[in-house]
Amino acid sequence: MRILTADDVRAAVDMRAAIDAVRAGFVALSQGRARVPLRSALETPGGVLLTMPAQLADAPISAVKVVSVCAGNPSLGLPTIHAVVLATDARTGQPLALMDGQTVTALRTGAASGLATDLLALPEASILAVIGAGVQARTQVAAVCAVRPIAEIRVFSLSGAEALAGELRERYAARVVVAGSAPEALRGAHVVVAATNSKTPVVHRADLSPGVHVNGIGSFAPDMQEIAADVVAEATIVVDHRASAWAEAGDLIIPRDQGLIAEASVHAEIGEIAAGLKAGRTSPQEITFFKSVGNAVQDAALAQRIIAAADERGLGTDVAL
Repeated sequence: MRILTADDVRAAVDMRAAIDAVRAGFVALSQGRARVPLRSALETPGGVLLTMPAQLADAPISAVKVVSVCAGNPSLGLPTIHAVVLATDARTGQPLALMDGQTVTALRTGAASGLATDLLALPEASILAVIGAGVQARTQVAAVCAVRPIAEIRVFSLSGAEALAGELRERYAARVVVAGSAPEALRGAHVVVAATNSKTPVVHRADLSPGVHVNGIGSFAPDMQEIAADVVAEATIVVDHRASAWAEAGDLIIPRDQGLIAEASVHAEIGEIAAGLKAGRTSPQEITFFKSVGNAVQDAALAQRIIAAADERGLGTDVAL
């Protein structure tokens, strides 16, 4: 079996390759060519242990991501979240690779927004607003910049904005601005990324311009709401997976329960648009909203691409079990 560290994963795939892999995964999911059992959760003394298996039809591997979330870890000098992805041979069950799950998660989450931006944002979109400055913000920026000619990146966060801006200035030719408020970052932006753990909206309709595309990727529970209901009620809504979105996405559940939208208000899954089964943007003035809560099919599709690249380039360390 091959052990792939975070550095190995990053060396195996760039963001463009990750977007291509996630596109294939979402298309398979929307066409019924992927097996993705419900995520299981085991309460532990320190938190919760999550397991997320998936397989794409006819793929050579099966994959399962194991994630532990322990809120008390920071007091011990440890990350709150630990994760690994195990890939096995789909026919024999032989373990093939164990890879750093946090890096895989960051890549695949960014890639989902990159795919949505590619399919839904205006072709000439050049101003990106990022709300939040955590780990996810970095791969979100990478993904959007991979698919649109971004000339200006605006960052707002209650903490970490200056540090993120400094990193972005070293990596991108775009002008990078630290905004004094969320509205300041949002006004006039062509693409918006919300990557926070806020339970109250950070993106409001009054601050958005016509034609903007919004990626909501931070909120992942029914009581979390990054995107205000007035945005969701007006926007063309696209999700990664309908069932998961209506079970977990407070950005949709809260306005539904307020009577502002219905479950039928979801226009499409992103895989349906990628496959050409549903239309994407239909007007330059249209506001589009992609809501992602994450799906194990992304991990499986990306793991397959990582293993292929690692084999080709000799990445990782082989160990005997």
